[in-house]
Amino acid sequence: QVQLVESGGGLVQSGGSLRLSCAASGTFFSINVMGWYRQAPGKQREMISTITSGGTTNYADSVKGRFTISRDNAKNTVYLQMNSLKPEDTAVYYCKADIVVIVPQRGLDYWGQGTQVTVSS
Repeated sequence: QVQLVESGGGLVQSGGSLRLSCAASGTFFSINVMGWYRQAPGKQREMISTITSGGTTNYADSVKGRFTISRDNAKNTVYLQMNSLKPEDTAVYYCKADIVVIVPQRGLDYWGQGTQVTVSS
């Protein structure tokens, strides 16, 4: 009964910006690490950025300096601000969250359905 819903994807030109959001809904106790992943056609899914509940962030080398991850714990939402977008950023972007549904059970990974980001040259 836990669901993650991404939004904010779309089509932009190279150099443009987009802001993705992912909101968790349903019945759960808490959310640990949240993150963004992406997958281009024919390629494996890769980690883009993660953020802990305390705000510690991690970025893939390919997006460092361009993307910024943040979260609003009160809203159970994680964001990804994407600036200076490149055609290589084109992919389906997925939200993932480590969610504790029942205490004291360890958190389990939940995935959103993905949102398409297309960057034209």
